Amino acid sequence: MKVLVTGGAGFIGSHVVDGALRAGHEVVVLDDLSSGRRENLDPRAKLYVLDIRSKEAAELILDEQPEAMFHLAAQMDVRRSCADPRFDADVNLGGLLNLMEASVRAGSVKRVVFSSTGGAIYGEQDHFPADETHPTRPCSPYGVSKAGSELYLGYYRAQFGLSYAALRYANVYGPRQNPHGEAGVVAIFCERLLSGRECVIYGDGGQTRDFVFVGDVVRANLLALESDYVGALNVGTGVETDVNALYAALARAVGTDRPARHEPQKPGEQRRSVITPALAKRILGFAPEVSLDEGIAQTVAFFRARQAALSESELLSSTLIQ
Repeated sequence: MKVLVTGGAGFIGSHVVDGALRAGHEVVVLDDLSSGRRENLDPRAKLYVLDIRSKEAAELILDEQPEAMFHLAAQMDVRRSCADPRFDADVNLGGLLNLMEASVRAGSVKRVVFSSTGGAIYGEQDHFPADETHPTRPCSPYGVSKAGSELYLGYYRAQFGLSYAALRYANVYGPRQNPHGEAGVVAIFCERLLSGRECVIYGDGGQTRDFVFVGDVVRANLLALESDYVGALNVGTGVETDVNALYAALARAVGTDRPARHEPQKPGEQRRSVITPALAKRILGFAPEVSLDEGIAQTVAFFRARQAALSESELLSSTLIQ
């Protein structure tokens, strides 16, 4: 099957590309490289450097005629969405509509697997863990745009018969995550600990999140591609981990006893967030397989290797200059 992966050079997207190639699919990638990296991509994937809002992105779908689309490209910074809601909506809603309209015109796309959010879409939870029947009341424009995207996908299903699954991710972590992004606490802590720098925990560290390994997220995407289920599905672990426990696990994996520094809690931060993947297990046969300790070990190994490679490169550059 020919599949289009938007945002395919990014953290999660590049892993989805790898999984799709392993499954024997032909892969086309659309990414503007604003946060994605060419080096994340398997060379067997065909890359188009384009903005999802552009006329050229729409023409790509008409030219390539993909049979399915994994839509991961997005404005994903919650803080930026609050500072500039219009930009967030332009990328996340305008970009989706551009691709969906092109998919309808192309006539080749039969299935869309959409990357939604399982934390920002529910807001402050009434019960723990949240299932898909939990009210959606996002507290940020980012969460609003993801909820709106799901509604638009429902429209294209009703009007044009275009099948979709909206995967509501918990906090995804793993190799290739951007340690400089607002959303990657595991990557941020990992890089700072390996560099011998201090980590900062905002508030008392008792706030909880549901951390799901990127490899499990890839499996959910591929299972959703093969399914005919239409609607939203949570992709998480159902397990709450507080930030203090997360930091302690990362410090153990790195091999340091350096404590984190605490600073005042950021305004508006959710206290607890955790989702259940029970429906995804029933519908797709999906269940998370990678424990937090195992996932952290793989993530630390990746960042350690990358740091060593960068140090070697810097040493080589210094030698050549001399």
